[in-house]
Amino acid sequence: MRSVMPLKHKEIMKKLLSKLQPKKKTPEEPAGRITTETIAEHRERVLAGGRKFKYPVQVARHRLVITASLISVGAIILLVVLGWWQLYVVQNTSDIAYRVTKVIPVPVAVVDGESVRYSEYLMRYRGAIHYLTEKERLNIATEDGQRQSDFVKQRAMADAIADAYAQKLAKEKNISVTGAELEAYLKQQRTAMDDNVSENTYNTVIRDYYGWSPEEYRDSMKAKLLRQKVAYELDSSAKAVANDIRTALRAGQTDLAIITAAQNESKAQSATYWPAAWVPRTNQDGGLAATTAKLEKGGVSDIITSTIGDGYYIARLVDSDETRLQYEYIHIPLSTFSKQLETLRKDGKFSEFITIPEAEVAKNK
Repeated sequence: MRSVMPLKHKEIMKKLLSKLQPKKKTPEEPAGRITTETIAEHRERVLAGGRKFKYPVQVARHRLVITASLISVGAIILLVVLGWWQLYVVQNTSDIAYRVTKVIPVPVAVVDGESVRYSEYLMRYRGAIHYLTEKERLNIATEDGQRQSDFVKQRAMADAIADAYAQKLAKEKNISVTGAELEAYLKQQRTAMDDNVSENTYNTVIRDYYGWSPEEYRDSMKAKLLRQKVAYELDSSAKAVANDIRTALRAGQTDLAIITAAQNESKAQSATYWPAAWVPRTNQDGGLAATTAKLEKGGVSDIITSTIGDGYYIARLVDSDETRLQYEYIHIPLSTFSKQLETLRKDGKFSEFITIPEAEVAKNK
């Protein structure tokens, strides 16, 4: 009995101890381990986790782009409206307005389908008003100053329109001003002022009088020469009158007054006679003084094409001395170009986008 009881006791104790001890777990695969079987599942889990961050950022970026676009469009519209108000309502003539219109080719008028640039109008107005305020001490704030300013605006507008129309006709007729022609004209302008004046000095004078840079002055003179070329090309009638007068002179007639009267009988107001008067040899008269200075007393010139673009001349030297000349002449004015402009205005092919008050100075001119 003694040998049996201890054995059973041991077995019972073993069973009790085995129940009380925790069971050992079978090792499992780590949850995050990637295998060939779980790679697709793992990739989808990673992508799903990233989507919750990606989509909110895309939405925010999309809204940001839309907001920025709306602000940009609004700002552009505001600038356009402000610019339109400053140019076409207020008629701002400041340096800023001029610089902006040089960069942005906005029109101030249209003539026969040709746009007249606002900057061309402002350049002419600012040059003339600069001279009046700086050299003539004009006060634009006064009633008289405002009246003169309006008159200058009218002249600037008329010049800008005429130049634009001349450019249109020049394209159609293949007329141009070469660099050599422009340089010759600018040199003539300088030497007329003083034979010894340098180009830099002359440019300084132009800036002082008109506020123009050398480039602006060149552009203005080039436009002037082009308009002259177009006007001469158009006016075959004036050329024919000049040829008729030259024919009469070559036939033996010598009295310019009688020749002019006879010409006007056949074609009314086609020529004007001017009696002799003393002028300096350096007189700036479109080339008459320079031409008649080469004649003998009593000599008559051939047809003179005026360098100021106002028509043809035929002159006779009456007398001269070392510093002066006395000559009479016939003037045959150009009229076709100005008549065509006036016809365009009457036919409604002429539009101005700003309203300039009619100045009393212009009425009395």
